[in-house]
Amino acid sequence: MKALLIGATGSTGKFLLDELIQDDDYTSVSIFVRRSTGKSHPKLTEHVIDFSKIEQYKELITGDVLFSCLGTTLKAAGSKKEQWKIDFDIPAEFASVAKHNGVGALVLVSSSDASPKSTIFYSKMKGELEDAIAGLNFAQYIIFKPGPLLRPGTDRAGEKVIVKVLGFLNGIGLLKKYKPLSTEILAMKLAKAPWKMPQGTSVLEANEILDF
Repeated sequence: MKALLIGATGSTGKFLLDELIQDDDYTSVSIFVRRSTGKSHPKLTEHVIDFSKIEQYKELITGDVLFSCLGTTLKAAGSKKEQWKIDFDIPAEFASVAKHNGVGALVLVSSSDASPKSTIFYSKMKGELEDAIAGLNFAQYIIFKPGPLLRPGTDRAGEKVIVKVLGFLNGIGLLKKYKPLSTEILAMKLAKAPWKMPQGTSVLEANEILDF
């Protein structure tokens, strides 16, 4: 199976790339990045591209399964408009090109509270992305909806506080849906998903991912 990956330099994507390279079920891995990862492996093909001109690279977006874990924070993006471009526009266009080119499966990293009806910008954006990709009718569409993610070496103060608070609440049996999940474990689950899940659309909620 040939895997395609966007978001390979992110906190989840970098672990997923390692999983895909090491997994014998994947014969090749093509990644699309703004800057080189510096990785080298016989199975790996790296495409450094301009994500504002995806159509120029459409002939490269061919394979069996697309893993979509591209995303950023509002702080890093600088504005909601720029975050929308990264978290919605790019994954949606990439998915559309992949479907047009015959890619049969897509695995998406979304968010536990994603909903197109949400009044929260981030949750609404992720929910609309889920729906946009659903409309493309991939033969196999797998949505992961993790809660807070544990990122090794994170410097996000707010993230550290949230993880500590949730850890305490989980310990007394509360908010199990929002149990923090390490990006490394999430990557392991993502890599195995195309083999373990059926055809059609599957959704893995935050409290189901660890047991998957």
